[in-house]
Amino acid sequence: MKVVLLAGGYGTRIAEETDIKPKPMVEIGGKPILWHIMKIYSYYGFNEFVVLLGYKGYYIKEYFANYFLHQSDVTIDLQTNSREVHSNNSEPWKVTLVDTGLDTMTGGRIKRAQKYIGNETFLLTYGDGVSDIDIAKTVEFHKQHGKAITMSAIQPEARFGNLAIDETMNIKSFIEKPKTEAGWINGGFFVCSPKVFDYITEDENCVFEQVPLQNLAKDGEMFAYKHEGFWQPMDTLRDNQKLNKLWKENKAPWKVW
Repeated sequence: MKVVLLAGGYGTRIAEETDIKPKPMVEIGGKPILWHIMKIYSYYGFNEFVVLLGYKGYYIKEYFANYFLHQSDVTIDLQTNSREVHSNNSEPWKVTLVDTGLDTMTGGRIKRAQKYIGNETFLLTYGDGVSDIDIAKTVEFHKQHGKAITMSAIQPEARFGNLAIDETMNIKSFIEKPKTEAGWINGGFFVCSPKVFDYITEDENCVFEQVPLQNLAKDGEMFAYKHEGFWQPMDTLRDNQKLNKLWKENKAPWKVW
């Protein structure tokens, strides 16, 4: 089963980093967040990836084309132009890198991956978020309900703490950053049957999260897999700093490998 990774957006809300590199290549603990996401899937035995490129896609191509250089000790003979890799630390991954257009929206990008996926169920997620979600359980849940798509549903952490105040203004309790009461939202870890492609157009302006998902829900073809564990997107520099802090302190919940 292939894993499709959306990695083509501009990442404007973290422009401090994305002025020079695409958002999926912003690092956590010295490794791109894209690498962390792929490690999660690889832990569950999914090692074939289709990465959908857009903004600064060449940066991601260079990273995988020279993966040995990034991960291992290497001896390069400049006279013979030969290369010897020592202590190979590469992954058992097969990575297809697909140029899907600079300004193509998420739906259009996914549609352009169809020829690399074929008539098979596939996994799908964004290249900017990590979680301790059990991928194997999402696949099993998807098989059980038999519909077109499974969406992971999460309750994001509130940005601020909650106060419980009685009528005398006495603070009865304080909860630091509780789960939001706004309900469940799209957590970004999908399991998709090939039928999903029938809901997506090749129009570069097709946004997967709008008409396609709305129609899938309307037709009763979308089920939610509720994940109550850790989930964190990297939308801002603050998010990046939080993830790096967790990694540095060996408290990264998404490090299941």
